[in-house]
Amino acid sequence: MAQLYIGLGTNIGNKKKNITNATIIIGSILGDICTLSSLYETEPWGYESENKFLNAVILVETEIEPMKCLEIAQAIEREMGRVHTKKGYEDRIIDVDLLFYDDQIIESEKLTIPHPLIPQRDFVLKPMAEIAPDFIHPVLGEKMSTLLEKLLAKS
Repeated sequence: MAQLYIGLGTNIGNKKKNITNATIIIGSILGDICTLSSLYETEPWGYESENKFLNAVILVETEIEPMKCLEIAQAIEREMGRVHTKKGYEDRIIDVDLLFYDDQIIESEKLTIPHPLIPQRDFVLKPMAEIAPDFIHPVLGEKMSTLLEKLLAKS
């Protein structure tokens, strides 16, 4: 079984319900949910919006390969009503990001694991540091708690 960390985010509609529904669907398709972080309210990242985000990270034990996990994550987003446009970051009903898949490093046209923006995003590092403070980023070689401390020191 692989350990898959998934970041969830939403800033439209009933945010708690969106996170709950995504978690239920992920658990029914991808594998057993081992841990769910607290919910974190955050400002939009990378664009302007009046709508704050609700974010969480879940740990799933899965037997599904990473590329198939990505396809499933994107299908869950579509099923829940997310529409992707080409204009960059925007408000969304749900965002399902594959953060880590064990300690694998994957770089392909469609999938990069670990997610390349993790060190810059407190809305990922805070829940990761909560549920897996000692998890070591396979590229950077640092614990989640250390990466969070470094990010917070910069701001």
